Amino acid sequence: MFHARHLLIFAAGLVLAAPLLASPERWRGEWPKTDFSRSAVPFEEILSGGPPKDGIPALNDVEMIPVGSETRLADAEPVMALEVDGAEARAWPIRYLTWHEIVNDEVAGVPVAVTFCPLCNAGMIFDRRLEGWVLSFGVSGKLRHSDMIMYDRQTESWWQQALGEGIVGEMTGKKLTQLPGWMESWGAFRARNPDGLVMAEPGWPRRYGQNPYVGYDGLAKPFLYSGEMPPHGIEPLSRIVRVGNRGWPLERVAEAGRLEEGGVIIDWSAGQASALDSARIAEGRDVGNIRVKDAATGRDLVHDVIFAFAFHAFHPDGKWMLGD
Repeated sequence: MFHARHLLIFAAGLVLAAPLLASPERWRGEWPKTDFSRSAVPFEEILSGGPPKDGIPALNDVEMIPVGSETRLADAEPVMALEVDGAEARAWPIRYLTWHEIVNDEVAGVPVAVTFCPLCNAGMIFDRRLEGWVLSFGVSGKLRHSDMIMYDRQTESWWQQALGEGIVGEMTGKKLTQLPGWMESWGAFRARNPDGLVMAEPGWPRRYGQNPYVGYDGLAKPFLYSGEMPPHGIEPLSRIVRVGNRGWPLERVAEAGRLEEGGVIIDWSAGQASALDSARIAEGRDVGNIRVKDAATGRDLVHDVIFAFAFHAFHPDGKWMLGD
């Protein structure tokens, strides 16, 4: 098991080596198709996360099974959920995404990328269609501000997962459409969607259900992050409910149970285990379920629940919703 303290030791070595590692000349052998003449970010901000390109294997053509056939998942285990009108609701368990980080799938005829970056707690679902392309995504093995850099297999451009934006290569400056999916407990999804579908266990030799980042969300600082820490005394690895460029501390939402501010309704309910706490994901401490809806229409809103340091890094001008 790769405990959180091992991540920090590994990170220290990589940070010291960063000036040498952050160089297109060193990357070209692994990335011959990537256009390094186009970039939206300084190359020195991009670091190796350890694994090489596709060392964390993204999934394609996954099997979906009826909710009633799933027997492996505990009620508290988190899943990424998507409910689209005219299609069965779908769930992708975090126990699989922890080891694969990206699932290229299709829902109601829409090609989607279901993504999870454990180091930022960022679970986001994107439409893979863009300007006539249908992109397929893999894991680059690179990080920026401790967030996964994805790549598309069509142009081998690099994409910042936390923003859904192209940052290096032909697709630099392009932006994917994020869909209104969310992370919730398997028990909550199953109770609401008894006729839904859930991703079956992949056929890879992985310790599914185990957490390779034991104790990570209890650390004082994130892995491979050297940027500014969050303001207002907020702990860097505390969770933030992000809606657009606004961020609500999860602790505030949990204390209230429901918040209605600025046209947004955020509800919290108990029952979801942290995927980044205990050795077994199902035994992680309860961080609760979040639902975010438009106050006027009642429709689900695009959002994610991300660590505070990542919200600050990728939304430096974002508004902290502290209730002052």
